[in-house]
Amino acid sequence: MSREIIRTEKAPAPVGPYNQAIAAAGKMIFVAGQIALDPNTGAIVGEGDVKKQTEQVMANLEAILLAGGTSFADVVRTTVFLTDMNDFAAVNAVYAKYFDEATAPARACVQVSRLPKDVLVEIDCIAVVSS
Repeated sequence: MSREIIRTEKAPAPVGPYNQAIAAAGKMIFVAGQIALDPNTGAIVGEGDVKKQTEQVMANLEAILLAGGTSFADVVRTTVFLTDMNDFAAVNAVYAKYFDEATAPARACVQVSRLPKDVLVEIDCIAVVSS
């Protein structure tokens, strides 16, 4: 996979563990939005706790990436959906455990009125891996 971090001082610096842009070439994996569901029971993990929910979301993303023959190191883009933007810092704290700020993927973060099963956070991602 070819992966290049794009940075410019002519646009705002990131306010979290992500980069302005990533240029990538190779096989692409588009991971559907993941919520805090336990894969064994189907139950919501961390009811009302955005940190615990984010940890489960990241575990679910990781399992799917591994099944696709890749890892967080190959993720080039994420989208974070929050029901409350006041949870931004808490989600960032968990998210930063999985992505090094210097090489983190590009990211969008938006507040939405509601998520499936009334969870607090949902994250999707795109990874690019060698063929």
